[in-house]
Amino acid sequence: MLETVIIIVHLVVAIGVVGFVLIQQGKGADAGASFGSGASGTVFGSQGSSNFLSRLTAVLAAVFFATSLGLAFYAKDRANKISELGLPDPAVLEVPVQDLPVLEDIPQVDTKTSESSDVPVVD
Repeated sequence: MLETVIIIVHLVVAIGVVGFVLIQQGKGADAGASFGSGASGTVFGSQGSSNFLSRLTAVLAAVFFATSLGLAFYAKDRANKISELGLPDPAVLEVPVQDLPVLEDIPQVDTKTSESSDVPVVD
């Protein structure tokens, strides 16, 4: 239950970080505001929205980092539970190539080439 809540918060914060980074203006956009464009009468004050958005982005990035650590903790805990149950590691469950069945509906490439071409002959 708690893991689901962390995943939802993680996704919302990730979308929020992307949105706030895209909303922010670059440093070059401040030059036009210094020539009397009325920036002192804005909602966020004379500094504009840059400080507010940058602080909010930093807070969201910290929450994103914390939720990432929480999800890593749950992933490690789940992996430990799987190994305690005696189940093998999925990476070890590879099937050797010689044990794979040969399917007859797949054409086999003959190693012999025709004399007039460099392309292998397909049976």
